[in-house]
Amino acid sequence: MKLHLFTLPSSFSSSLLISMEKKKKCLLPLAIVTFLILSSLLISSSFSSSSSSLFFSSSSSSQSPPPQHPVFVESKLSISPTSSNPIPRLAYLISGSAGDGENLRRTLKALYHPLNWYVLHLDLESSPGERLELVEFVKKEAIFTRFGNVRVVVRANLVTYRGPTMVANTLHAAAILLKEGGVWDWFINLSASDYPLVTQDDLLHTMSSFPRHLNFIEHTSDIGWKEYQRAKPVIIDPGLYNTKKSDVYWVTEKRSVPTAFRLFTGSAWMMLSRPFIEFCIWGWDNLPRTILMYYANFLSSPEGYFHTVICNALEFRNTTVNHDLHFISWDNPPKQHPHFLNLDDYQKMVDSNAPFARKFDGNDPAVLDKIDKELLDRDVDGFVPGGWFIRGKPNASEPQYAVGNATELKPGPGAERFRHLITSLISEKDFDENHCI
Repeated sequence: MKLHLFTLPSSFSSSLLISMEKKKKCLLPLAIVTFLILSSLLISSSFSSSSSSLFFSSSSSSQSPPPQHPVFVESKLSISPTSSNPIPRLAYLISGSAGDGENLRRTLKALYHPLNWYVLHLDLESSPGERLELVEFVKKEAIFTRFGNVRVVVRANLVTYRGPTMVANTLHAAAILLKEGGVWDWFINLSASDYPLVTQDDLLHTMSSFPRHLNFIEHTSDIGWKEYQRAKPVIIDPGLYNTKKSDVYWVTEKRSVPTAFRLFTGSAWMMLSRPFIEFCIWGWDNLPRTILMYYANFLSSPEGYFHTVICNALEFRNTTVNHDLHFISWDNPPKQHPHFLNLDDYQKMVDSNAPFARKFDGNDPAVLDKIDKELLDRDVDGFVPGGWFIRGKPNASEPQYAVGNATELKPGPGAERFRHLITSLISEKDFDENHCI
C-alpha cells in the first residue's frame, strides 16, 4: 500500500499558527488563576485537617479536659464572700406602730454605733404626725447627721403581725440596707418593744471572733399543732390591699401540707448573715420567692418564712444556730404574744446572757431605767458610752460629749456574758449534725 502525503498550502499553515498563538495567550492567564485557586483550596484543606486533628487529639489525650462551662444560669452564681473587716458591722431594722415613736427613739439611742446601719419604720397605723416627728428627730440629731447611717422609711407599710405584711416589711428594710448600707455582716430585726442587754461595743467585740456566715434563727421542723392551726388553714391579710389595719380572715377551704419543701417554724426575731439576706432578696434560686408566695396565706408567717427558706436551701442549712438571741418570757400555756417584762424579770434577763430582750411596755419604764443604769451605763435620753462616745460632765447644763474612734471598742461585762452564750451554742454536742431538724 502506498501512502500519499499531502502538503498544506503555505497560507493555511500561517493562519493556523496565528490562531494557536492567540489561544496560548488566552489560556495562560486562565491557567495562572486556576493554579492560585487550587493552591488556596489545598492550603485551606490542610489547615482545616490540621485543626481538626488538634482538637480531636486534645479531647482524646491524657491531658486534663477543657473547662466545662455551666449550662444553667443558677450554676454561674455563687454566695458572696463575707467581709474581712476586723470589726463586723450590723444592720438593724427597728419597727413600730401607732404610739411607738417614743419607744423606738429610745431603743435606737440604746443601740446606736457609728459602724452600724439602721432602718426605722413606723407603720401606716401610726399618724402622719408621728412619722414626721421621727423624721425630724433623725434630722436634728447631730450624731446621726455626722455619720449618716440612720434611714427612716417614709413610704410606710401597713403591717399585720399575724399576716405576711410583716415579712414583706422585713424584706423591704433588708433591700434598703443592701442598697444604701454599705458593707455590713448581719441583719437584725427588732421592734420598738425590744431593748438591748449589752452595749454595741460588747456585741461587736464578741461577734468579731465568730464566723460571719452563721445565722442565728430559732427553728424546728416539729410544727405539731401548727400543722392544723396554721399550715392547713388559708388566710387573707387585708393589709396587703387596704390602707387601714384589720385582722386577717380565714378562707373556708383547707390546703394540704407542702411536699415541694419542708415546713419549719420558730421565733420571728433573728440575726441573719448578709449572704443569706442577699439570697432572699436577689436569690438565683426561685426558692425564696416560691416560699414567700406560699406564706402569703399562712397564719403568723413571720414565724416560718425565713426558717423554711434557710432550712430548704442546701447552701445555707448548715449555717444555722438555733437561738434568736432574745430573752422572752411566755405565759403558760403560751399566748399569741409574750407578757411584758418588769423588774421581777431583771435577773433572769441578765442570767440568760442574751443580747436582747422583749417585750417591754413603754408605759412602765422602771425596768428599762434599771437596764440603762446597770447594764448600759446610759444617761437619760443619751447614747451608750463606748470607744466611740465619750461622755462629758454629768452636771453640765447642756449635754456634753466627745466622739472618739469608732473602731476602738471598749467591751464590758456584757461581752463576756454574750460570748458565753455563743460559745455554748456552737460547742454543743453534734452541733454540726443538728442543723434544721
